Amino acid sequence: MMEINLTRVDYTQVGVTSPKSLSLLPVSGKTQKIAVADHKGVLQVFGLKKGEVQSVFKTQPGHKISRLELGGPVDGVRERIFVASGPEVKGYTKKGKNFLSFDTNMSESIESMYVEGSDLFCCGKFMYNHYRDCKDTNFFLSGDEVSDVICLPTNVVQDITPILACQDRVLRVLQENELLYEVEVPGPPVTMSLYGNDGGEDGTEILFGTADGRVGLVHIGRTLMSCRTRMYWEKNRRDQPNHRWELPNDKRNGGVLCIDNYDITADGVLDLILGRDDGLVEVYSYDDSDEPIHRHTHTCSESITSVQGGIVASGGYDEIVCSTYAGWILGLTTEIKQKKAGPGAAILTAEGRDKIVGLRTDLEELQQKVMSEREKYQQTAQSNTAISAVPSFHINDKFVLNREDASYTLSLELQMPIDNVLLQSDVPIDLLDVEKNSAVVSYSACHPEEGNFLLATYRCQANTTRLELKIRSIEGQYGTIQAYVTPRVQPKTCKVKQYQIKPLSLHQRTHVFDDNRPHNTLKLTGQFSQAEMHSWVCFCLPELPEKTPPGDKVQFHFISTFLDTQLECLYSKGLATFRSDNISTISILKDVLTKEATKKKVRLDITYDVNEDSIPYTLNLIHPKLEYQLLLAKKVQLIDALKELHVHENNLEFLSPEYRQILEDADQLKIEYKRQPCHLERLYGMITDLFIDKFKFKGQNMKGRVPALLEVLDNYDLQTLVQFFEQTQ
Repeated sequence: MMEINLTRVDYTQVGVTSPKSLSLLPVSGKTQKIAVADHKGVLQVFGLKKGEVQSVFKTQPGHKISRLELGGPVDGVRERIFVASGPEVKGYTKKGKNFLSFDTNMSESIESMYVEGSDLFCCGKFMYNHYRDCKDTNFFLSGDEVSDVICLPTNVVQDITPILACQDRVLRVLQENELLYEVEVPGPPVTMSLYGNDGGEDGTEILFGTADGRVGLVHIGRTLMSCRTRMYWEKNRRDQPNHRWELPNDKRNGGVLCIDNYDITADGVLDLILGRDDGLVEVYSYDDSDEPIHRHTHTCSESITSVQGGIVASGGYDEIVCSTYAGWILGLTTEIKQKKAGPGAAILTAEGRDKIVGLRTDLEELQQKVMSEREKYQQTAQSNTAISAVPSFHINDKFVLNREDASYTLSLELQMPIDNVLLQSDVPIDLLDVEKNSAVVSYSACHPEEGNFLLATYRCQANTTRLELKIRSIEGQYGTIQAYVTPRVQPKTCKVKQYQIKPLSLHQRTHVFDDNRPHNTLKLTGQFSQAEMHSWVCFCLPELPEKTPPGDKVQFHFISTFLDTQLECLYSKGLATFRSDNISTISILKDVLTKEATKKKVRLDITYDVNEDSIPYTLNLIHPKLEYQLLLAKKVQLIDALKELHVHENNLEFLSPEYRQILEDADQLKIEYKRQPCHLERLYGMITDLFIDKFKFKGQNMKGRVPALLEVLDNYDLQTLVQFFEQTQ
């Protein structure tokens, strides 16, 4: 397998960019031009000649541009540039002529957009609108936030088939103004792309990337293309949508923000190119297998908002053009940028020397400007009429639940370097180690009795624009985390961001529910509206839409990322029913919902049904996790003793294979144990809560029996633990 060598080349910097706001225009001559739009409202097209940026056109600043798409005739050349700003869409030719200014009259700003021939698909947070020749054709209100929109190619698939990527982990396939069906994906989808840029042979294959870093290929059922009614499709389920492959995120990389298909390996097969929000650009090759194989990774220090493969700087040399959140436009090129003259030496070309001289001149001019402006500011500050302007800045943040380790990832990104971040929490949380985090953390003394459980300061190294933190919460304890972000600017300023830790914070949305499990049921009746109950449920659980979904009844399903227990929420006006195989989940819901109803002065009638079989069932779900953590802790305790033995004894053949394996894996075991602090204590805490909650529903206070329970856990055996739960009265 040939190795890929890519060299980074920085081209220019624009304003802050949104995902999918850069595209390469079709080849003109030997190279391609770059079209990019930013939050300053500027659209610009430029090319490169001998490494120098040559502008084709540049628009005047205006409202923030949220998306850039290329359009053209169906099955023709896509060379017309469309940009979305607020509710308006503008179109430009490749030379810069403004041929379209279309106000969609949408009540929401356009967040995502797609162009297919004379069809324009626009989405706000929840609204989808389809326009044909700028006439409103179809409308759809999504049940959850829309992240991206795409349409199957109409030159292959005759019917207009838009697909919405929604935050509730589904792709919604539409036909006209109706929801045809939903395709569940493994994480909240953020971006989509046509497989091979054309949807494959049938035009029905869609690549998707999720917020938790997964990538997959899904085939949209073809039967729906030839039918006009849902009834016909229901009768022909043999060609349902199916998942071709999914790439797991074993290395826990960032969320996927952009996808492209381009043959960067020059083997005649299109490669898969990904841009992630932690700054990774990845290349995957298909080779002989259907599932792509990882070939190359390049690390940037900022979120990658767009990736496009093409030929830009030099004719005949493929490259990947990327835009970052802070507006850097860079290329990862296959062209070798220096000629080596010997070990450790390099000869600069005349072109390279000229470029360095030019950059030094530009740098000196900028330094002079900065000094001049600084002097002006100092003089103004000393006068009586001085007004100190606080510099404004935007924080690109993300607070996402990861199923793999049941933790939240908090990422904070600025256009400018971060000086420090102060993290304060009024709820107990654990901060987990993040390998890619180079900031120095220090903890301050806190007083939990005053509602302050955590005070940590992260001091960032120079030029750090992105900081990533990992947080694990405890279910049943809820509150607010506040991040005070201070950038390296003068005068000093700070921005505060707040993140809610919800009572059932470790639950995530799912669309599968196993009715065969033993369930505990909580039923609430009272004078509450459906919207009121939805707001209370939103307060308890993450990943729910702010707006109440349409319909007389609302149903949501959840799974615990920590224990794999499940929860069903079903509610309408005046009636709400909750089912879970974990009695502690029901107990938390009962306490919190009662409290919220009391605040609103709404009287609730509460009935519940406790299924005794659910207790051993939940303990069996906890068992493999608890057994693994106990074994891990035991192995880590043995490492030092075994290492000391290894120093004194050259021959360790007398040791059992198990102990020899512990010595071989010592470093990995320590890393894993360090990565999961308090994991064992958490599992103990959950078993203790389960014990207390079981008897709480019977009206008994069993806190006095907790020491006896802990004794059983110290000599852990599943059958003994189950018997303790059953025999205690």
